[in-house]
Amino acid sequence: MVSREEAETLLRKYNPNEALVYHAFCVEETMRRFAKEYGHDEDYWALVGLLHDIDWGMFPEQHCKKAPELLKEIDVDDAFVHAVCSHGWGICSDVKPEHYMEKVLYTIDELTGLVYATALMRPEKMNGMSVKSVKKKWSSKGFAAGVNRDLITQGAESLGLELPTIISLTIEAMEAAHEKIGL
Repeated sequence: MVSREEAETLLRKYNPNEALVYHAFCVEETMRRFAKEYGHDEDYWALVGLLHDIDWGMFPEQHCKKAPELLKEIDVDDAFVHAVCSHGWGICSDVKPEHYMEKVLYTIDELTGLVYATALMRPEKMNGMSVKSVKKKWSSKGFAAGVNRDLITQGAESLGLELPTIISLTIEAMEAAHEKIGL
């Protein structure tokens, strides 16, 4: 399997914008947290999260379509590629998230953006953030308007998890990695 360092090098090669890298780190750490919570391979899930937007920085119009080609540069298996491509299901990809890991990625990709935006509005950033504070921002449609809340809800339903549980695990992951993600 590819090393964390090799994966980050590839990520930065195709995503020169630091904001995109921070987003990748948010998703990486959230995937790691979910894997730990539900007894899966933390490193593998984290790498999928890290590279989920591999093609976004340079090929946004080919998002989830260019990824398989770029991921060939490193040693990842077909399941890894499928997971990366499935997070754009219904938006820019026809690859449906079928496995638990894919459903988690599909759900938390957008959610990490909402949590990040919420943190930016708080003087204490991630420190002490609550599910309630995220839910309050969730309800404000003008806040982080680009975050697709319906997609998050759909993902939560596919996982069979309550939204507060998903938000809580996402906050925990991002709070633990606050320095790494610029918060």
